Amino acid sequence: MGVAVLNELRIADLGVIGEATIEPGPGFTAVTGETGAGKTMIVTGLALLAGAKADPRLVRTGAARALVEGRWQVSGRDELLAGLGAEVEDGEVLVARQLGANRSRMSVGGAQVPLATGAALVGEWVTVHGQSEQLRLGTPERQLEVLDRYAGPALAIELDAYRADYAARRTAAAELTELTTRSLERARELDLLRFGLDEIAKVDPQAGEDTALAAEARRLQAVDDLRQASHAALVALAGEEDAFDATDALSLVGAARKSLGPAVDADPDLAPIADELAGAAAGLADVASSLASYASGLDADPLRLEWIAGRRAELAHLTRKYGESVDEVIAWARDAAGRVTRLDAGEDRIAELRGKVADLDSRLAAAAGRITALRHAAASELAGLVAGELAALAMPRARLEFELTPGELGPHGADQVNLLFSANPGSAPGPLGKVASGGELSRVRLALEVVLATEARGETFVFDEVDAGVGGAVALEIGRRLARLAERCQVIVVTHLAQVAAFADRHYVVAKSDDGSVTTSGVRLVTDTDRLDVLATMMGGLESSDSALAHARELLASVRS
Repeated sequence: MGVAVLNELRIADLGVIGEATIEPGPGFTAVTGETGAGKTMIVTGLALLAGAKADPRLVRTGAARALVEGRWQVSGRDELLAGLGAEVEDGEVLVARQLGANRSRMSVGGAQVPLATGAALVGEWVTVHGQSEQLRLGTPERQLEVLDRYAGPALAIELDAYRADYAARRTAAAELTELTTRSLERARELDLLRFGLDEIAKVDPQAGEDTALAAEARRLQAVDDLRQASHAALVALAGEEDAFDATDALSLVGAARKSLGPAVDADPDLAPIADELAGAAAGLADVASSLASYASGLDADPLRLEWIAGRRAELAHLTRKYGESVDEVIAWARDAAGRVTRLDAGEDRIAELRGKVADLDSRLAAAAGRITALRHAAASELAGLVAGELAALAMPRARLEFELTPGELGPHGADQVNLLFSANPGSAPGPLGKVASGGELSRVRLALEVVLATEARGETFVFDEVDAGVGGAVALEIGRRLARLAERCQVIVVTHLAQVAAFADRHYVVAKSDDGSVTTSGVRLVTDTDRLDVLATMMGGLESSDSALAHARELLASVRS
C-alpha cells in the first residue's frame, strides 16, 4: 500500500473559515479553539477529501464555492496515481475537493476523477473519527469491520476465497432460478418448434423449389400458345415443308450468299461480307434447330400440372407459417433446430447448475466455519486488549465483548456480530450503541484504534472530540495514547482539553473574528510562550495569570518527562 503523510491542508470558504492552512507534522498535531470558532471544519475538510457527502450549506456565507486541498507525501503508489493521470511533484500529490451550490468536484494531482475513485484512494491514506464514526461504531456492520481488521491476514485470505465462491454461487443460483422458473415456457416453445420442424420435414422443400415450380406451371398452362409461337417463328426462319414458293429467312440469306459468290473473285474486299453472310446463315440454322427441338418438347401434361399444383399448395402452407419463400422456410428450420438443441441442453444445464450450487454450498459452509473460528479467536484477544486500554482510561471495570451468533451465509460469512459493553460489573453487557454514553463511546473508539494500529504505518488518523465528556487524569491518558499512536502514524486531533493538546508535537489554534456582519475564523500555529498562553487559557486561567502559566508549564513538563 505504501506510505502517505499529509504535509499541508488548505481550506478556503468552508463554514466560518475564510482561508486557513495547516502543516501537520508526521507525529501528533492538535487543533484547538473556542466553541464555535470552526475547528471542526478541519475534520470536515479532511472528511470531504476522503469522500464525505458534500453539503452546499458548508460553503461560507457570501462565497460562491468552498475549496479543500490536501498535499500528501506519497510513496509506493506511482503506478496507481499514473493510472489516474495524476501528477506527482517531488513525491507529493495534491488532492482537491471543490464544493458549489449544485455540484462537487474532486481532482488528484490535477486530474479530475470520479468522487468514488478519489474517495477510495484517499480513504486508504486517512481515517476520520468524528461524531458520525461514533454512531457507526454502534452498527453491526462497522463492528464486523473492526473485528475482521484485527483478525489480520489469515482471515483476509479466507474471506477473499469465500467471497469469490459466494459470487460464483450467486451467479449460478441466478441462472438456475431463471432456467427452472421458465421450464413451462421452455416446454411450450420446444413443442411448437418440434411441430414446425416435423411439418417442414414431411414436405421436404428444396432450395428455390417454389420459384422453379411456378415457372414450370406457367409453361404447362400456356403450352398451346407456346407451340403456336415457336412454330410461327420456325416457319419464318426455315419455311413450310410443303410450301415451295414461300419466302423464308434461310432462303433469302442463301440467295444473298449466292449473289456475292462470283463478285468476291472480282473484288476481294467483299470476302469479309460474304463471311458474315455465312455466319448469319449458320446462326439462323442453329436458331431454327433450337426452335424445332423446343417445339417438339412442348407436350401437354395434365398429370404433371396437377402434381405441381398440389406440391405448390404444400409449399404455400409452409410459407404462410415459416417464411415468405421456401428459402426462408429452410432458414427457419435451420434456426429452429439450433434452438431446440439449446433448449434440450437446458435440462442438462439445470442438472449441472444444481451440482455446482451444491458444491459451492458445501465449500462456503466449510469456509464460513473457518472464518467463524478465526473471528472467535480474534474477538477474545481483541476484547482483552481493549479492556486493558479502557482501564488506563479510567474505566477499569468496563467490559467489552464481541458476541458472534450464527446466521445465514452472506457475503461476509455466516456470523452476526454485536459489540456488547458494560461500564460497571453490576450491569449486564448490552449493545454498545445503546448503553454507552458519548464519553464512553469516545474512549472505546480510541482504545480500539490504539490496539488496531499496533502494526499500522504511514496512515493518518483524524479524531474529532475524542475527549468528549472526560477531563483530568482521563484526559491525560487519552493524550498519552494518542501520542503513542502518533509514534507509528500521523495523528490529527481536534480537542478542547489542554491535557490532550499538551502531548501534541504541533499545536494549531482556530480563532474567530467578527466585523459585525460576518464571523470569520483563521488558523495559526502556536509555539513557545504563545502556546503556554493558549494552554493556560484552555485550563480555565487568564493569559496574564502567573499561576495559569505555571500550571501550563507544569503540564508541558509532565507530558514530556
